[in-house]
Amino acid sequence: MYVRHLQVNDFRSWSHADLSLDPGITVLVGANGQGKTNLVEAIGYVATLGSHRVSSDAPLVRDGANRAVVRAAVVNGGRELLVELEITAGKANRARINRGAAGKPRDVLGILRTVLFAPEDLSIVRGDPGERRRFMDELLVARSPKYAGVRSDYERVLRQRSALLKSAGAARKGGGKADVRTLEVWDGHLARFGAELLAGRLALVSALGPHVTRAYASVAATDEATAPSGRVADLRYRSSLGESLPAGYGEPGREQPAHDEMVAALESALLAELEQVRPQEIERGVSLVGPHRDDLELLLGDLPTKGYASHGESWSFVLALRLASYHLLTDDGAEPVLILDDVFAELDRRRRARLAELVADAEQVLVTAAVPEDVPEELTGVRFDVREGEVHRAE
Repeated sequence: MYVRHLQVNDFRSWSHADLSLDPGITVLVGANGQGKTNLVEAIGYVATLGSHRVSSDAPLVRDGANRAVVRAAVVNGGRELLVELEITAGKANRARINRGAAGKPRDVLGILRTVLFAPEDLSIVRGDPGERRRFMDELLVARSPKYAGVRSDYERVLRQRSALLKSAGAARKGGGKADVRTLEVWDGHLARFGAELLAGRLALVSALGPHVTRAYASVAATDEATAPSGRVADLRYRSSLGESLPAGYGEPGREQPAHDEMVAALESALLAELEQVRPQEIERGVSLVGPHRDDLELLLGDLPTKGYASHGESWSFVLALRLASYHLLTDDGAEPVLILDDVFAELDRRRRARLAELVADAEQVLVTAAVPEDVPEELTGVRFDVREGEVHRAE
């Protein structure tokens, strides 16, 4: 899989940019603020319908413009598809495939897969649980686009149920009677969509874990099993169900039950736990059980990376997560495009060399750097110079 052509109009700082790309390694070099990251951000948006830098679409539209347009020609297995996304701040976005009729942006998910490395990734290790949930859910959707709808449905139900709890809690604190007649209905919706999302996450963690262990060892330049400190990198899913989560679910490397069986068991567990915590939820006015309360624990040996790992170990774990994602998606049958956005400037020389060695043979690697010297020799390929609102292929 690779992107053959990229065109953007009124996207971020670019009024217009047009790039013809090749398989292999492409390096975009430009000083900070020249727009090189904006170009790979556009490619990432085609794959995920989101940005790795901002949480909403409004900043993606160039200041003074009404809309942004991103077009990407994606080649996969000898077949080329043209994806066009129209981004309008405050309004519904639109998508076209092969210049067909406008449809929903979600229709393009799965056409392009990317794995993006960026300095912001350090927040996966050091940030709050929301960063790790986002990492899991984005990879989950990349593997199976149907989960974009499941995630959207769950978030919609969660908002409505939380609003009901908040109003019931306020009524009780004011001396009135909490109206929870519809709460059981929302419990059912939350459990149904929550079980689907949770089952997907648990299967993902089980499949991803062994890749993370191997990738961490590779980045750390040791044998396959251990880190320099002798500690093995591993994952553990922390569910708000606690001990009610069926044994073995989400355990890395362990064969998981059939999807429907897992969903049914999780839905029952969620319903039981919701009934158990209902008094506390009404009192606090928040939903206390569900995938929105879960976390992905990142471990080196028996210790969590957050709070215990050194800066270098944290970066090694981040790189391992991204490399593991790349290998997992490749195992699924579609090798993703690798994007390395200003990441080499953040790494020491040893990790820089190891990462370059590990990704050099990918079908397409897109690298951004402030200066050519930041890019390891293993990743020298086609180069574009980005400066003063223009991008030119270097001779």
